[in-house]
Amino acid sequence: MVVSVLSQTRTRMSQPKIAPIETLPAILNRGLRIYPHEGTASDRPLKLSLIVPTYNERRNLHQLVDRLMQLLDRVVPNDYELIVVDDDSPDRTWELADILAETYPQLRSIRRCDERGLSTAVIRGWQASRGEILGVIDADLQHPPEVVTSLWLEIDRGADLAVASRHVEGGGVSDWSLARRFLSRGAQLLGLAILPGVVGRVSDPMSGFFMVRREAIAGKALDPVGYKILIEVLGRGDIRWIGEVGYVFQERNEGESKVTWKQYLEYLHHLLRLRVTLFPLARFLRFGMVGLSGVFVDMAVFYLLRDGLGWGLTRAAILSAEVAIFNNFLWNDRWTFADLSRRQRGWRKWFKRFLKFNFVCLAGLVLNVSIVNLLFNLLGANEYVAKLIAIALVTFWNFWVNLKLSWRVTDVSDG
Repeated sequence: MVVSVLSQTRTRMSQPKIAPIETLPAILNRGLRIYPHEGTASDRPLKLSLIVPTYNERRNLHQLVDRLMQLLDRVVPNDYELIVVDDDSPDRTWELADILAETYPQLRSIRRCDERGLSTAVIRGWQASRGEILGVIDADLQHPPEVVTSLWLEIDRGADLAVASRHVEGGGVSDWSLARRFLSRGAQLLGLAILPGVVGRVSDPMSGFFMVRREAIAGKALDPVGYKILIEVLGRGDIRWIGEVGYVFQERNEGESKVTWKQYLEYLHHLLRLRVTLFPLARFLRFGMVGLSGVFVDMAVFYLLRDGLGWGLTRAAILSAEVAIFNNFLWNDRWTFADLSRRQRGWRKWFKRFLKFNFVCLAGLVLNVSIVNLLFNLLGANEYVAKLIAIALVTFWNFWVNLKLSWRVTDVSDG
């Protein structure tokens, strides 16, 4: 089966049952969505759709297709498709894919003239696919085709996502320079710093060789930048069980490497955009409203203790602050983090959350004073500006650390 997408104005399909790429259920710049395949008797769903994004890979394509077809014919016979998505390569890779499709019936091809980029090419291929399992492999043979079998076995065991990794047993790189190893590890560490909850879920988040269940990303607005589609899948998909298999990254035999500094900048852009998108803004706003209520509680109790009962300044300030902390904890536990609290039932866990919350808030108070002194005494900032900056930073600190520490779900059994 051959599918050739020439351009938005002159798209022609050799098979009418596959929608032109521009009319698939996606809106550029608003996120590309994958939907469950609803096929007819003649267009039935398949077990696996493996996408091969290409650009100037004519010299590698035939060997890759042949090796993959032999493997997949044994693993999922007559129940898969291989889709080449080419970005209108000057070496006419798309043309060779069309020719090969006459010999390999499970091969389809898409030629894109109005879009560029590996990540969007993968998503466009997934949109046009019929597979219950969606996969991606590079066309340059740096991803050993034989590892496809191991990835499929992980999926068959129940994994939502199976990732080929250079950093687990059996993995590695064949002949990388010290500089290239440093850049690769540096990019991973950067990802861990910006998106620890996403990047830290796998040993090799830079991998472009994996399989994922269609249902895990169905309906999600995928909006990747550059080459690292796996981070987008991890960040936006409903991924519970992840399986990893080792592979040795091979050196390219044919063609030229496409890794440039532009790709590293796109990677950084992708991380930052995903960080902003995944930030729990609604929860943070609730946390801020609770914190504002705590200010009023603190002031009211302080006034009552000082003017009503005649307590000393220090004792009144400490007790009023503690009452405000207790007020904030109750509201956050019942409202801001209610979904997490319900998964940690029992007085012991409630009291444990309260102690953690207290500790974080007291640490925040120390941080607040330190920031004010740093900005005012060392940097010469206006004292009120310094105080506002300190409040903003400490509010974020209190929210994020409490989310990750006080209300972290690690034991969901009743206590």
